[in-house]
Amino acid sequence: MKNAAQKKAERANRGQLSRRQVLAAAGFIGLAGLTGCGSGDDGGGSKDLSKKRNGAMKEYRAGQQFKAAGALSFSVLHNDNPGYPMKKDWLFWKELTRRTGVTFKPVSVPLSDYEKKRSLLIGAGDAPFLIPKTYHPSEVAFVASGAILAVSDYTHLMPNFLDKVKKWGLEPELDSIRQSDGKYYLLPGLHEKVKSGYSLSLRTDVLDRLGLALPTTWDEVHTVLRAIKAEYPDRYPFTDRWSTNTPYPAAALFSYLGQAYGVRAGWSYDNISWDDPAGEFVFTGATDAWREMLAYLRKLVAEKLVDPESFTQTDDDAVKKLLSEKAFAISANPQELVQNYRYNLEKQVPGATIEMVPVPLGPAGPVVIGGARLENGVMVSRKALDSDGFVAMMQFVDWLWYSDEGQRFAKWGVEGVTYTRSGDRYTLEDGISLMGSDPDAPKDLQKDYGFFNGVFTYGGSWALVSSSFSADEKTFQDAMAQRQQLPIGPAHPLQSVEQEQATLWDTPLRDHVTQNALKFALGKRPLSEWDAYVGELKAKNMDQLVALHNKARERFAKENG
Repeated sequence: MKNAAQKKAERANRGQLSRRQVLAAAGFIGLAGLTGCGSGDDGGGSKDLSKKRNGAMKEYRAGQQFKAAGALSFSVLHNDNPGYPMKKDWLFWKELTRRTGVTFKPVSVPLSDYEKKRSLLIGAGDAPFLIPKTYHPSEVAFVASGAILAVSDYTHLMPNFLDKVKKWGLEPELDSIRQSDGKYYLLPGLHEKVKSGYSLSLRTDVLDRLGLALPTTWDEVHTVLRAIKAEYPDRYPFTDRWSTNTPYPAAALFSYLGQAYGVRAGWSYDNISWDDPAGEFVFTGATDAWREMLAYLRKLVAEKLVDPESFTQTDDDAVKKLLSEKAFAISANPQELVQNYRYNLEKQVPGATIEMVPVPLGPAGPVVIGGARLENGVMVSRKALDSDGFVAMMQFVDWLWYSDEGQRFAKWGVEGVTYTRSGDRYTLEDGISLMGSDPDAPKDLQKDYGFFNGVFTYGGSWALVSSSFSADEKTFQDAMAQRQQLPIGPAHPLQSVEQEQATLWDTPLRDHVTQNALKFALGKRPLSEWDAYVGELKAKNMDQLVALHNKARERFAKENG
């Protein structure tokens, strides 16, 4: 339940480089998925931690309140969001200490400078013990130096973490972030279900007037847009956004349109995809599904159903077209739908209504792709292991980020003070607002109390995650949650020499795919040249890159199976 500014800021924080770009910068290409192998040796039970138990609970179990045996303090890197700047008097800090006996020593870094400052602190050996708000694969850059811990060696100290991994079947996702040593170096946020973000929204008052229902498939989307075009022949029915500040034009549209065809596109694009029926990795931008997706989009553009400026215009320009009725459909997420489109349409176009539909279905059927059940997480500084309170720290991390009660506390605060609860329904106390839920409220849950802070609030059961959904988002997410997640590919970490070679191949290939996707969609290159396009990818070492990943897959399975 993040507003547009917060989501934009967080995307900027983690989205300066694509997944593959970050991997390339880190010199590590290729962790993407599943293997039941490697999981069994987690835990580090052979490591001697007997002298590092200061403040630790003798018996700490899943579902148990963590309470340090003595007062402890741990440093933590704090991503300071301008939407709710950090305050020393937040109730979050005070109540956390009361419940756990632990006092945080936050090292505050502005959101806009977080990744750069984090790298500098780690490189200089000055990083706090706990380094949250880290998105995989950002941690990879710090592994070779030994600056961060292989946290998979210490998950035996974290019963809530292990319980959720087992209960929700998250082993494949964890295997996806392992490195060539079979270990992972990030404690990610854990989700029970995939949370979807983006889909198509349409002016429902216009549809009602034309006798049209909300579309459920992309064939129906085509029919609806054609009917709107017939009514408004001088306008493009669909204009789009999220094309600037990203290497992918129309990133949101490609992301959820690709989902209908079973391919990762837009924000979720990756050169390498897992072909489950074939049992091997393939090159995404050369698959039949990729070509079929482009053919569909080309049809919409050719029939003037999609504004061609959608692939280059700013978000503001796209929204202005919606509000001025130059277009009647646009990509959305639940927050933008309510806080931007609907709010402003109600002011500017009396009687206008707009709804966001579950991602329309296509050839791939009711599947979810591009989402994940792992979220940003916590790195642990290597120097934390030297602390005599290391065991207590890991127990504390387990409680705050992975226990039901810790997650509830970080999200909603103190029952009877900031919220009341009836089953899975949470209600803010009178006079407290969350992201504009009550514009007249004198207090804000984030700004004045420090809860619902992105540094500490992520992951959890579907009941907790959905507890903050608006009615619109709940309807959307409940529908999307019924869909099946596509199989996750097996882990295939590359060795150092392979990493260097893959880095040289990966970026030019991705750029060629992106550039030609736009050309094909706009008709600047006919799809009759598809074979020539694939030949160009081959000339840029497409086959060699795919072979490299399949070789790594086979090696990892053999060594860890």
